[in-house]
Formats: sequence, structure tokens, C-alpha cells
Amino acid sequence: MEDVIEFRYDTQLLLDKYAGNGEDVDDLADDLVDEVRDHITNNFKGDSMVVAGDSGEDEFGEKATVKLHFHTNEPWLVLEYCRSLGEIYDIVVEDMDRQSRGLKG
Repeated sequence: MEDVIEFRYDTQLLLDKYAGNGEDVDDLADDLVDEVRDHITNNFKGDSMVVAGDSGEDEFGEKATVKLHFHTNEPWLVLEYCRSLGEIYDIVVEDMDRQSRGLKG
């Protein structure tokens, strides 16, 4: 009997949110991790969620960066939500059902 994958899409991304004037970037990173974790837990079905954050700086200013890993059947909704918070990039959506059948995911 084949294993059934309940949540088919392994969804991964990075999210950057830049700090406003006087905003503490470490607090921003902590708050963003909490916000993403809580919103996804309360609004999307899935499992195997990992949300991690850090603060940093680039040529555009201080920023919080969040790494998200989440298994879901509706990755487009997760991407849409995360995009509403800041810039998303390094997006990976892999079909684990296809991978389990030996196909490119």
C-alpha cells in the first residue's frame, strides 16, 4: 500500500521586511516570525512548519529576514500572504507526491 501524502507541496521561501525609522530590527524580526507562524497556523492547513528569523542590513537598510518551510496543498495562498508582508524570494514549491513516485518534483 502506498503512503498518502496529506499535504502535497513543500513550500519554502525567504521574506524580507525593512525596518521603519527608529524601529528596532531585532524586534521586527522576532515579531515577524511570530506573525507568520501564528497566521499560517490559524489560516492554512498543513504540517512540518519551520519559521526562523534574523536581522541584518543591506544597501537598502536594516531588515528582518524570515525563512519559511511549510507543507500545504495551497502554496499559492501562503505565497500571497507572505508577499503582503514584504519581499519574497528564493521561492521553492516542490510536489512531494510526484517525488514519491520517482518523478521530478
